[in-house]
Amino acid sequence: MNRQRRNPGAYAALAALTLVCSACTLTPWEGQPSSAPTASTTGVPAGYYRVNPGDTLTRIAAAYGQRPQDLASWNQLPPNAQVLPGQVLRVAPPASYAGAVPQQPAFGAPSSAPAAAGVAVPAPVAPQLTLAWPARGPILQRFVPGKSTGIVIGGQPGAQVRAAAAGRVVYAGTGIEAYGPLVIIKHNDQTVTAYGHNGKLLVKEDDAVSQGQPIAEMGVDNNGVAGVQFEVRSDGKPVDPLPLLSR
Repeated sequence: MNRQRRNPGAYAALAALTLVCSACTLTPWEGQPSSAPTASTTGVPAGYYRVNPGDTLTRIAAAYGQRPQDLASWNQLPPNAQVLPGQVLRVAPPASYAGAVPQQPAFGAPSSAPAAAGVAVPAPVAPQLTLAWPARGPILQRFVPGKSTGIVIGGQPGAQVRAAAAGRVVYAGTGIEAYGPLVIIKHNDQTVTAYGHNGKLLVKEDDAVSQGQPIAEMGVDNNGVAGVQFEVRSDGKPVDPLPLLSR
């Protein structure tokens, strides 16, 4: 997911994770791909993705809730292979793949980014689930379709950031600069959650986590504001987290 940026016209990563933004333009995880295209709209079969400029294997994997090494294996590529615009990659495991992460009962799935230009994408359908709050604090930024891809919850540096639902960590690192230290959790084949601009990460890739488990410590954004950017993706498209969070 990129952290939301405060300067108009700025664009970045799983949406730019930036706090307190009033006139911001943001998108999902920086450089991340659009949701899985269909043969009827793009000529690419379901389960495959056509690479866009700026995509990397790591970002594509994160967008679809997969591990980069698995994408490389499914596409007979070296683990750190560069991908080229127009290249078609398998982003879903083959039927014979035994290492696929089993569907979790609680929540879940892949993430994604803006739709490819000129391709009509249906509105995302919010997953039917209730999530636990990843942190307690004021809402510094709300979800605005087309302008933001998540919410920002304020707090204190070092405060615990918790998993909104049970699942498996598919990304934990700092490779998507606009989000700072970022955790992405896959819950099932439909939904993923992302937690950006953390301080210290408490989980690593492939960890199984339970709802409410601490996964990070709250950090600060580029303006020194403490908080976490929280995003929910359903079938690769951002949805408003607030209606899904328990009251």
